[in-house]
Amino acid sequence: MSGIVVVFDFDKTIVDVDSDNWVVDDLGFTDLFNQLLPTMPWNSLMDRMMMELHSNGKTIEDIEEVLHRIPLHPRVIPAIQAAHALGCDLRIVSDANVFFIETILKHLGIREYFSEINTNPGYVNEEGRLRIQPCHDFNKASHGCSLCPPNMCKGLIIDRIQDSISQEGNKRMIYLGDGSGDYCPSLRLKERNFMMPRKNFPVWDLICKDPLLVKAEIHGWSDGEELEQVLLHLINKISMEENVHEQLIASDCKLQTLSVSA
Repeated sequence: MSGIVVVFDFDKTIVDVDSDNWVVDDLGFTDLFNQLLPTMPWNSLMDRMMMELHSNGKTIEDIEEVLHRIPLHPRVIPAIQAAHALGCDLRIVSDANVFFIETILKHLGIREYFSEINTNPGYVNEEGRLRIQPCHDFNKASHGCSLCPPNMCKGLIIDRIQDSISQEGNKRMIYLGDGSGDYCPSLRLKERNFMMPRKNFPVWDLICKDPLLVKAEIHGWSDGEELEQVLLHLINKISMEENVHEQLIASDCKLQTLSVSA
């Protein structure tokens, strides 16, 4: 296992659209969605939209069929497969929901490549209706981050992952994202880690306002082809650095042994 953790956003990073909008638009509920959008948080709105779909006779199978057709760049799956084959620990941090994400990943045959999915809970209730809940229950208490939506602070999740991997040794992290919700985690990344923002998307624009606020190395990408190139380049770069580091330690130990012998 390599010492690299790769964290992916999902919407407009792994898939090329917003999965929430994809389902709502495809099933013909865009107007209602836009009408309700100013009245409640996005996460609450998606739960409401799932109720509307169910009330209008749309089934879980209808939703799954739409998700199976979601567009993605042809080089994204090979990039994920290559990173996994090189021993990277792949994870997802997304403001979508676990039902959408797992339905898509299983259909693409890549669910088993990810060790962890951090997202909003989603489940089918006894009536056959999809319920979507917040990752963070903002009705009980705020997560305290002004940069993030009330239902999820990705930065807190990245803090937890960084704390856990720091106990496992000298692991490095690569984070890929596109949206404004990926800005907070970019600020939380420690030195020697890597931020891969999607060029000319909200997180890129926010980082470009003051790149020095980001301690991690910044490497942009524009589409799935460039995502693959940059990601595999960084994995190779980290691996080479770690090999040099290990060789230096080994040679240092050898020199110490020789001096003690002398």
